[in-house]
Amino acid sequence: MAENTLLSRLDGIESRFEEVSTLITDPAVIADMKRYVRLNKEYKSLESLTAATRRYRQLLDNEQEARQILETENDSEMRAMAREQLDEATAALPKLEEEIKIMLIPADPEDARNAIVEIRGGTGGDEAALFAGDLFKMYSRYCESKGWQVSVTSFSEGTAGGFKEIVFAVTGDNVYGTLKYESGVHRVQRVPATETQGRVHTSAATVAVLPEAEAFDVEINEGEIKWETFRSGGAGGQNVNKVESGVRLRYMWHNPVTGQTDEILIECTETRDQPKNKERALSRLRTYIYDREHQKYVDDIASRRKTLVSTGDRSAKIRTYNFPQGRITDHRINYTIYNLPAFLDGDIQDCIDQLTIAENAEKLKETNL
Repeated sequence: MAENTLLSRLDGIESRFEEVSTLITDPAVIADMKRYVRLNKEYKSLESLTAATRRYRQLLDNEQEARQILETENDSEMRAMAREQLDEATAALPKLEEEIKIMLIPADPEDARNAIVEIRGGTGGDEAALFAGDLFKMYSRYCESKGWQVSVTSFSEGTAGGFKEIVFAVTGDNVYGTLKYESGVHRVQRVPATETQGRVHTSAATVAVLPEAEAFDVEINEGEIKWETFRSGGAGGQNVNKVESGVRLRYMWHNPVTGQTDEILIECTETRDQPKNKERALSRLRTYIYDREHQKYVDDIASRRKTLVSTGDRSAKIRTYNFPQGRITDHRINYTIYNLPAFLDGDIQDCIDQLTIAENAEKLKETNL
């Protein structure tokens, strides 16, 4: 029976939850920050699964008890109570089973991380830069609706507005797990402001969403970092012109994938506070190295399980924004809606939900549950 298969998968869940609950209070574990963080994440994932498992077992017991009463009991009042208990259990079990199956899908350990988002104007010149600016506003408003913090790390403005490229960090709950579906090429079809003939042009921008690395994820010899300071350009008043608040770091890093030593160059001009800019530049350096050191791991996972939703290919065209028709189409799941203004204003949750559902459905096929 399906529930027996599911119960066999749930064996050991509660005991492991109790074990992890004890471990995260152990001073020796707390002193090992890397292990402590890993166990804390496991505790959070097991907490909801354990609660669902206990509820599931209780409903199965209630169902069995009610059937036994109906088979052996003649008292009408007892039978009525048993019938009500049986109806409640049989109604609740299917939904709970589906919820548990989703919980049993191995989670990407990076889903709970914060994210670094890079948006770059692609083909289309000034129009591509304007579109990159539109995408930044879209994500900023979406993040605001989620209560997430957005911090711009660096940007290069387009000559007609928007951005040639912009890099920003997003901090909050399950950020990477939510935004990871946005990685890829976003295409826009509209009449540019500079077009005098009213012709529709096609431009594109590339979005890359990276899991933010934490300090203990990568090893960096900070003594080998070469720091430079400079005056930030652009608007900002007298302080920008007179104080060298911008920072630039250079770091020689051995690339384990290529076997070569690469020079990493990172600039940060976000704030007028040089120490804060240094801190954010270091965060970007950690994320840069983490992303590349884990690329082999990502490639291995992708080769074993490529879903329609998450191919891992950042060059894949994922979505079209068609202004003449007011249409948004996500090509991975054939998702089309006609509320483009609201979508660009940050109303993208439904699309993300549909992408999550589609990927979970594909993963479920592999679990044999």
